[in-house]
Amino acid sequence: TKLIVVEPRHIDMADHAEVFLQIRPGTDVACYNAWMHVLIEEDLLDHEFIDRRTEGFEALKELVSHYSPEVAAEVCGVDADEIRRAARLFGSAGTAIVFWGMGISQHTTGTDNARCLVSLMLMTGNVGKSGTGLHPLRGQNNVQGASDAGLIPITYPDYQKVGDPEVRAKFEAAWNTELDPNPGLTVVEIMHGALKGEIKGMYMMGENPFLSDPNTNKVRKGLSNLEFLVVQDIFLTETAEFADVILPATSFYEKDGTYTNTDRRVQVGRKALDAPGEAREDWRIISDLAAAFGYPMAYDSPSEVFAEFTSLAPSYGGLTYENLGLTGKLWPCPDPETGDGIQVLMTDTFPTPNGLGKFVPCEFEPAKELPDEEYPFVLNTGRLLEHWHTGTMTRRSRALHAIAPVPEVDMHSSDLKMLGLADGDRVTVSSRRGAITLTARRSDRMIPGSVFIPFHFREAAANVLTIDELDPYGKIPEFKFCAVKVSAAEGPRVEV
Repeated sequence: TKLIVVEPRHIDMADHAEVFLQIRPGTDVACYNAWMHVLIEEDLLDHEFIDRRTEGFEALKELVSHYSPEVAAEVCGVDADEIRRAARLFGSAGTAIVFWGMGISQHTTGTDNARCLVSLMLMTGNVGKSGTGLHPLRGQNNVQGASDAGLIPITYPDYQKVGDPEVRAKFEAAWNTELDPNPGLTVVEIMHGALKGEIKGMYMMGENPFLSDPNTNKVRKGLSNLEFLVVQDIFLTETAEFADVILPATSFYEKDGTYTNTDRRVQVGRKALDAPGEAREDWRIISDLAAAFGYPMAYDSPSEVFAEFTSLAPSYGGLTYENLGLTGKLWPCPDPETGDGIQVLMTDTFPTPNGLGKFVPCEFEPAKELPDEEYPFVLNTGRLLEHWHTGTMTRRSRALHAIAPVPEVDMHSSDLKMLGLADGDRVTVSSRRGAITLTARRSDRMIPGSVFIPFHFREAAANVLTIDELDPYGKIPEFKFCAVKVSAAEGPRVEV
């Protein structure tokens, strides 16, 4: 297997790559348009797949004709020959898989980034057969399951549209109540609504937006502006400190329930420990609250909740706790009693009105906030191997804390030298939204002019700096790009 890595930082995986394209942050569209330019120019296409299963190819072909590798190289900061080498390797592969993380989606052009990857796979026929496909990597073990269950503001379970009257009627009949025909708000939009006073109260489960949402100072004002906040969680998070009521919940060890992995495998998680103190399972808390509001939720177990869910979600149809067994099954599963589920989806058609995959041409657009004389660096945020998200769980682990105890900002040695700084110096990183102080770490795996800060650390919260501009389609904020400046801070030098 040949590996191509496209990443603004020289991550460890790049050491194993056949081709590593260390592109400038935010230049993905230009890079992939150039790949497609080469694929078309050198006829590394699956013409039969394009003709039979797609639409819109000619419009895409016209747009990418303007994105030669030489043009993209100027934008992306990588060698044109390396772009060609990556495209040829990809186009000549018998099968190809694309994995991506939040570096694709957490931009104001995140949807366009994903559309380019979709187009790459469509023009090479790498969809609907074994060893192919687009695989957005999930950040935690049940993100797929949460999405499938309808925790997206424009859908009911199984991605059934809120705006579809027939769909809505089905759920109104099942739940015996009238449902709002309008889509809900996304996380950042909700916080904006709280700041404006349009949202008065909030009920929050297992989320810590005070650290995880962009532009923390605005989040603080939004949370403070609420008339009532309930937080349901397993630890006292930074957000819970704003709460009027805290409802202690249970960890995965302390409850039963299903989890759906990235590969669509549905598995039963089984309780191993009793919950501490007054902690209760999330479904029991929600059911009791619903009953108190006048809407009875009469369930005896999570398996009953799952049975209702599968009756309304066609992709999960027929699955039960009993036939999931010890190893689980993939959805969809036409024969849940004996089969394991369908391994490969979209073998003959796509879930679109006409069954065709659509090429969507995307012009390169720069980020919303570019570096300038006052804020000359590009900030990229992300995770460390040792910690997850806002550190609610991992920073309470003594072993993980010992490995990665303090927040650091990665900078190229040439940038440190230019600023008169050294490895281990305390620095202040500032944006137009706020400032944090942390330790500088020399990393020549960075592109000069860019810095990286993990967002796990309350004491130097990276999202104090980030911008809350949203992708107009996916409504995901631009965590991966904003302009910052770096200066020396008072305090002792730290050896790293």
